Amino acid sequence: MRLLAAAVALSLVAGCAQGPDPRKRPLAANPSAYVAAEIGFARLAQDKGQWTAFRETAAPDAVMFVPQRVKARDWLKSQKDPAESVKWQPHAVFVSCDGNSGATTGAWQKSGASGYFTTVWMRDPISGKISWVLDHGDGLTTPRDAPDFIASSQAKCGSRPAVPIEAGAEGDDMAVGLSGDQTLSWTSIVHPDQSRRVIVRMWDGKSMKTVIDNDVAAPPK
Repeated sequence: MRLLAAAVALSLVAGCAQGPDPRKRPLAANPSAYVAAEIGFARLAQDKGQWTAFRETAAPDAVMFVPQRVKARDWLKSQKDPAESVKWQPHAVFVSCDGNSGATTGAWQKSGASGYFTTVWMRDPISGKISWVLDHGDGLTTPRDAPDFIASSQAKCGSRPAVPIEAGAEGDDMAVGLSGDQTLSWTSIVHPDQSRRVIVRMWDGKSMKTVIDNDVAAPPK
């Protein structure tokens, strides 16, 4: 009887081993995960230092603007954490249909100054790890009002939009990022005078609707 039970148990184990690996199942869309990632990013800046937080949360190919476009990890190597880290809070999140890409935007404060930021995130579909791939912001003369709750929007599912080909003007440094399911895109353009524009678009079932449009003026000479 014990041998029979053991044989049955082994056959069940073998059957399970031949089935789909639960670790490779697609993760469900979860906008709150991107909010949590942004909040954790901000908390890390206070706990361990501003540039340390940027280094520890950046994807290998992440970019930022200083004001020219730079590879974040390369630029951050030589940056020392300031005595006072910037503080920031997400106000809205936009997520692709499959949940593997997201964009957060909100407000920041430092030394009496204030402004806004936009962060684009990518999630590893297997491990679930979320890292930022684009980060930028600018100052404001009037601070953004904090919302009563963080707005959350997800792209429509069920169709794959045809993504138009974009081309920048002569002299522009332009890059276009796209979620794996093509329902969230982000375009960044740095003009020769170092002004820039970052646009995030999300599929609404009919078109790629602009949900974030940040226009940053050229730095003073």
